[in-house]
Amino acid sequence: MLDAYFESDKEVLLFCEHLFRRNKQMELHWKIHEEWGNHIQVEENLPYNELISNVAWAMAEVYIAHRLGSTINHIIEKYYYFSNAEEIERIHDIAIWIFAGEDEDSLSVRKKKSDDPKQLLHSLFIANIKQTHPVHYDSIVKFGLKVFRDHLIHLVGLAIDEFKREEEHQEFVNSLREYIAKKRPGLPIIHILQGETFSFFKDNGKRLTNIELRRLMKKEPLYIVGLDEDELNLGPLIAMVPKNVKIYGEDPSDPKTLTVINVFQEKAQFESIKHFPFSHYLKNESK
Repeated sequence: MLDAYFESDKEVLLFCEHLFRRNKQMELHWKIHEEWGNHIQVEENLPYNELISNVAWAMAEVYIAHRLGSTINHIIEKYYYFSNAEEIERIHDIAIWIFAGEDEDSLSVRKKKSDDPKQLLHSLFIANIKQTHPVHYDSIVKFGLKVFRDHLIHLVGLAIDEFKREEEHQEFVNSLREYIAKKRPGLPIIHILQGETFSFFKDNGKRLTNIELRRLMKKEPLYIVGLDEDELNLGPLIAMVPKNVKIYGEDPSDPKTLTVINVFQEKAQFESIKHFPFSHYLKNESK
């Protein structure tokens, strides 16, 4: 029999729910202890290591649901000295994304696929459960998760770095918006085809060569807004200041595409490559 105590009614309910999700045959007995709160007795109807692992996963899920957010906010405020509510909220959201994300971007920020904070939390709960009987969830959270909290401090630091990069990028976008707002609009429309670098087309289907793009860019002091002469994605658009921009491709989340849309806002539109109006160009490229 494994005995576990929880002070919070919400947390003990979630603990039982996650245990049953892992094994519907799990037998639990729930009592109330005058001093220690909710007392859960777990029947040992599984191999010992499997039982401990299931209990540890359930406790880890409870921690993530009820304690992780407040711990992250505490770290942001007390370790990194942020006080602005909007900044704290944004850093918190980024930290949660890094913590839980399995997409390539969050994994790259976290550095290693094996660097899984959830797995670390699980292993720490296993170690603490094996060392103590009965198991007091709140004591483990308070005294047994220092390694995890240290890791969380590092993770929040990564989130702050990401937040600062976002801020710098937004300042860059704002400077571009202000720059083009002062310029007289150029061509009625520019068509862009996604790729490693953008391909630019006039409305008559003529593709602008790199030589033509560089010639256009030389006429503008793009260094003022942080663009150099080798930037052949955003730079030509800022130099041309088209009234409308249409981007065609298969990846609406492409960073270059998102930046163009963010800068030109309602003047920019993304469409499927199926709607690219100059199909003869695509046919020639595929030969």
